[in-house]
Amino acid sequence: MNPSNGLSLREIEKSFGSKRALAGVSFQVRQSEIVALLGPSGCGKSTLLGIIAGLERPDQGDVLWDGESLATTPAHQRGFGLMFQDFALFPHRDVFGNVAFGLQMAKWSPKQIELRVQEMLTLVGLPGFSRRDVNTLSGGEAQRVALARSLAPGPRLLMLDEPLGSLDRTLRERLVFDLRQILRQSLQTAIYVTHDQEEAFILADRVVVMKAGRVEQIGSPQDIYHHPNSVFVAQFLGLNNLIPGRVEDGSTGRVVHTVIGTFPAPEAVTGPVNLLLRPDGVRPDVELACQLSGVLSETSFRGGAVRARLAVNGLVLDLDFPAYAALPPIGETFTVSFDPAQAIQFFPAHN
Repeated sequence: MNPSNGLSLREIEKSFGSKRALAGVSFQVRQSEIVALLGPSGCGKSTLLGIIAGLERPDQGDVLWDGESLATTPAHQRGFGLMFQDFALFPHRDVFGNVAFGLQMAKWSPKQIELRVQEMLTLVGLPGFSRRDVNTLSGGEAQRVALARSLAPGPRLLMLDEPLGSLDRTLRERLVFDLRQILRQSLQTAIYVTHDQEEAFILADRVVVMKAGRVEQIGSPQDIYHHPNSVFVAQFLGLNNLIPGRVEDGSTGRVVHTVIGTFPAPEAVTGPVNLLLRPDGVRPDVELACQLSGVLSETSFRGGAVRARLAVNGLVLDLDFPAYAALPPIGETFTVSFDPAQAIQFFPAHN
């Protein structure tokens, strides 16, 4: 595939008064790719979406499609679709009228509109809903109608801004899988904005993690989860076992000294560091290279897993085990083991 195909952002800058909303944002969305913009509230995700859509102008930088600048192309001529959290369905139109709206604005023929609306409703799992009053739809049905309306004109790029944010947790978990399947089946190029890392990981081919208007990390969901490149990314993903340490040369090689023990360190790591102990990297029932003992202070059942909190020399570590793991009673000493090469990651102390 030509690397210029699809959407390209080049050094996008945007400020509102003295507040810098975006600072040098650059990345690409290839055709038929789903990219998630992931980050906390206020990090610049929605501002960036507005610039891509043509609703905001960047102070600097450029938005390109297939290598051509869109700087002078107004929003209605970019061929992009935008779906918001509140769905914004037209209450005076039935389901058919909502899905057909963009096609009517584009002056499709009545026969073309009829065929396209039925095609889209079938795609989103709502065949036979054409004449339903949108005011009688459930939250999940309304979300599907809004998606069908967004997909109907065949946008070059579909942008979804927290589209599941107003739904309850159970419904979101079900619909995110359906949404991924629909976007995949239609080969739709898409940007999905969310603050929920689980949604981003389920849906996206690649994830762009943002912090304070900047791109912090770009990669596949697997790469970002297993190899966060900063303390911020690790903590945002819920990886909170960050332990200060200092790397020194030992008799058997380079080691890192921490309050929970001394562990081998890669040769490239030096000086003060933050050590990340992955919660899913420890085992209670096998003997691996390193062992760690502490007092079991809390457990919480999470369906297929158990989150345990282990107090070790004044630190509380979150550890994840399979639901069937045999854990001691709360308050008793508990020993776990791990392979440091698999369970530990190092960050510079200033990271």
